[in-house]
Amino acid sequence: MEYKDYYQTLGVAKDASADAIKKAFRKLARKYHPDISKEPDAAARMAEVNEAYAVLSDPEKRTAYDQLGDASRYQQTGAGAAQGGFQPPPDWDSHNFHFHHSGDTDHGNYSSFFEELFGRAQQHRRRGPPPDMRGQDQHSTIELEVPDSYHGGMRVLRLRGVRLDAQGHAVEEERELQVTIPKGVHEGQMIRLAGQGAPGYGQGAAGDLLLEVRFKDDKRWHTQGKDVYQQLPLAPWEAALGGAVEFTTLAGTLEINIPPGSQAGRKLRVKGKGLPSRTPGDLYLVVQIIVPPVFNDAQRAAYQALSKAFDGRNPRTGDTV
Repeated sequence: MEYKDYYQTLGVAKDASADAIKKAFRKLARKYHPDISKEPDAAARMAEVNEAYAVLSDPEKRTAYDQLGDASRYQQTGAGAAQGGFQPPPDWDSHNFHFHHSGDTDHGNYSSFFEELFGRAQQHRRRGPPPDMRGQDQHSTIELEVPDSYHGGMRVLRLRGVRLDAQGHAVEEERELQVTIPKGVHEGQMIRLAGQGAPGYGQGAAGDLLLEVRFKDDKRWHTQGKDVYQQLPLAPWEAALGGAVEFTTLAGTLEINIPPGSQAGRKLRVKGKGLPSRTPGDLYLVVQIIVPPVFNDAQRAAYQALSKAFDGRNPRTGDTV
């Protein structure tokens, strides 16, 4: 029996909200409904979309389906490996799920995968305590600022999800979690929160929640691995004459030696001042030329004198004109 990825069928992420799932279903229904679609396989595709939505739109069906985890978990071991296809976990048909059909789909003509999981489950009553099964790990993202990596700290994360009540029914809930941000965290890193994933069956432990780190876009700085790139604004004379300047970086206030004649876009490397770790990254200060505004006659006269000093030369290249 072939495993069906209902999330892939609807084109949504595994942590998609109920509204996102409904929106995806309606978009695909407009595309594949046999009465209006010109696609050659519209009827078959519509049946797949209906089946996926019937499961993912029902909180209890979705919770049960998510407990299966990755299909390879069953295909690589036990009966599934011997038969070369997907097999549900042992005692799956002993569960008495309280499923309710959604009014948005036409029911019937479901695949053998659906019938194997949910058809049999509705035909059997629970004959004893549920088998112990660890809950599925869940994934989400957490958006941070690059400075958070230098200092670490705590963040409050609000999550919406589904849990099983005392009767085994799925109910929606919103919860707050305090997340410890480790110093030196980098983009793409996973922060694991033990026991905060999907609930287990029976006495099985809950799964873990894995948060993938994303840094907010900021024109002042960005990262590449553990290296940090930060804008270094300089006045024209600072860039032209060079010398030491004090500048507040993400790693603190540093004295930066500016080479004479520095042009916009030049990168000044400060070793070991990137994201902190056992082997820290480097900090690259990217020169940005800032032209100070004119506020008085003396400043205007200074610009005019500078213009005369470059008379006959291109101020951008130094070439004779």
